[in-house]
Amino acid sequence: MQSGAKAMADFTLHDLEKRVRVRAQAPADASYTRKLLDQGVAECAKKLGEEAIETVIAAVGKNRGRLIAETADLIYHLLVVLAARGITLAEVEAELAARTRQSGLQEKASRKAGSRSAPSAGKIKTRLRQPKAREQGRAGKGA
Repeated sequence: MQSGAKAMADFTLHDLEKRVRVRAQAPADASYTRKLLDQGVAECAKKLGEEAIETVIAAVGKNRGRLIAETADLIYHLLVVLAARGITLAEVEAELAARTRQSGLQEKASRKAGSRSAPSAGKIKTRLRQPKAREQGRAGKGA
């Protein structure tokens, strides 16, 4: 297993990001990435959430290889979501670099104080459901 890891040591997240961008330009019948992006940000985010759950389940399990595989899926789907939103890995790295200027506890406290508020899980679920409700409304009008 270690020889495989060593062989890929030169493959970086930036390489994966480039591959996502290239595959995003391919036809949907030839590219899973293009197919995902064609479904829109909400569906890409839903897939990311599914992969996150699978990674959490693998993390509490005892199979190291499964955790590695699920983490790879999670990172790929995160990069797809970022691509769908027009955000680069370099922008995320810049945010991480900015956060290193203070302790993790200070940074987390500043987010809780209101400088950055993430939507609640309930709001995210509502947002993910909304496009489907709108599509159903359109389908009813055209019928």
